[in-house]
Amino acid sequence: MDKKRHDMTRPPDLAHRQFSGPQRTQRPVYVDLLPPCNHACPAGENIQAWLNHAQQGDYHQAWQVLMRDNPMPAVHGRVCYHPCEDQCNRGKLDSTVSIHAVERFLGDKARQEGWAVKLDAKPTGKRILIVGAGPSGLSAGYHLARLGHTVEIHEAGPMAGGMMHFGIPKYRLPRDVLDAEIAQIEALGVRICLNHKVDDLLEEKQAGNFDAVFVAIGAHLSKRIDIPARDAGKMLDAVSFLRSIERGEVTKLGRRVVVYGGGNTAMDAARVAKRLGADETLIIYRRDRDHMPAHEFEADEAIAEGVKIHWLRTIKEIEGSMFTVEVMEIDENGRPRPTGRFEELEADSLILALGQEVDAGFLRHVPNLEFKNDGTVVVSASFMTGYPGIFAGGDMVPAERTVTVGVGHGKRAARHIDAYLRGETYVKPPSHDLASFDKLHVWYFTDAISRPQHHIDMRRRQTSFDEVVSGFTEKEALYEARRCLSCGNCFECDGCYGACPEDAVIKLGPGKRYRFDYSLCTGCAVCFEQCPCHAIEMIPEPTE
Repeated sequence: MDKKRHDMTRPPDLAHRQFSGPQRTQRPVYVDLLPPCNHACPAGENIQAWLNHAQQGDYHQAWQVLMRDNPMPAVHGRVCYHPCEDQCNRGKLDSTVSIHAVERFLGDKARQEGWAVKLDAKPTGKRILIVGAGPSGLSAGYHLARLGHTVEIHEAGPMAGGMMHFGIPKYRLPRDVLDAEIAQIEALGVRICLNHKVDDLLEEKQAGNFDAVFVAIGAHLSKRIDIPARDAGKMLDAVSFLRSIERGEVTKLGRRVVVYGGGNTAMDAARVAKRLGADETLIIYRRDRDHMPAHEFEADEAIAEGVKIHWLRTIKEIEGSMFTVEVMEIDENGRPRPTGRFEELEADSLILALGQEVDAGFLRHVPNLEFKNDGTVVVSASFMTGYPGIFAGGDMVPAERTVTVGVGHGKRAARHIDAYLRGETYVKPPSHDLASFDKLHVWYFTDAISRPQHHIDMRRRQTSFDEVVSGFTEKEALYEARRCLSCGNCFECDGCYGACPEDAVIKLGPGKRYRFDYSLCTGCAVCFEQCPCHAIEMIPEPTE
């Protein structure tokens, strides 16, 4: 029996019961519904399944289940914006399950214990070229290797990881964590060729005798903006700035730094500037907080570290160290519009964080490829471009640009590439119905507020690149995993088994759940009412 409380003394809700008398008019059936967390995960993780193993203390099996979908749990436990938690039903009861913190715990424990993924697929003899060793390329390589294919990744940079290495600061993602999970991918036989820029894709494909290609280069080109400037001081783009810090180059910013933009990269650039000794770091963004592209927690952490944000402002002109800024307002469509009111401020440096674009020039000569204005490539639902056998994903295609989305693209593309190489078409299995909060019987669960992750002290946060957020202990991870409501899926609490007045529920043993003996069942629905997670449905009695 699960550790969660099972209160058999509480009377069931009679409103849903349909007493059928001598002839049964409805019968219970066991079902598996789709948990909201699973449904919301861009990487397609079976979150509830690995949480179930974690809450039993079987962390190794939890990690193995997690690794079926995501090869970098320690990375995601740190940098994912966890939309799964936004949809977690527990949030409507007390507070959401800290899924990302448990995921991080599992990823870190795997690294500490030396756990490894074993290949169980037979070699297919097929060779796949992946261009780009960022999140999407690494994910595709991992999943293709697990399907038995030979994978080679060609990366233009000096190290694998893409923007995880050059765009996410060390205080959010320590490099030893990232490197360890990349090594796990290489251990499966994925070959990563560094400092290998692809200039002619078709020639590269032919020279390596590759059967398919997955293009997953990152968006490394910073968008530019024309700002009238006379004798302007130091101007940097955020991507180049963060990359220079990663390389250990010394960047002198001055006492006061302005960051122009409202995305996650802007928040990172501002926080890094503070760590480099800027007395004041100011973000200027033309929309308000409700319309910023940065994730809420990113802005919260920046503000906590002393970064100031001037919402509804846009830079109109720069003369020397003086910035002329126009005040904006939000119109009825949620768009910023000028007000004609201006302010002035002084700064020593300006960091532009206005978004990134893809450098897809090496694809322009490939026949039948279609491009968007921002350089992204148009692909089908199978991630295939207009050229047969060439697929694309991650930042290369029109989509949200995050590590988790990129990893999800890599997994999904791998399935389609595998099917293509086999002369088949991959068809995603249909999803189950969603297990919404209103379907649960939450009286079963005790109150259990989520445990927060700890942060290092503020002085260290502002003056070093030490990791800001610390992970869970085993005790904390176990507690958090056990807060999962198991929405829509039986966790063998014995509620139906203990409540049935006719002994019609047959227990099949650990991990095997139960079955109904319909020769004894009267259709009274007590089992349905006692099931906390809606793993039982009452359906009309079949007619002959």
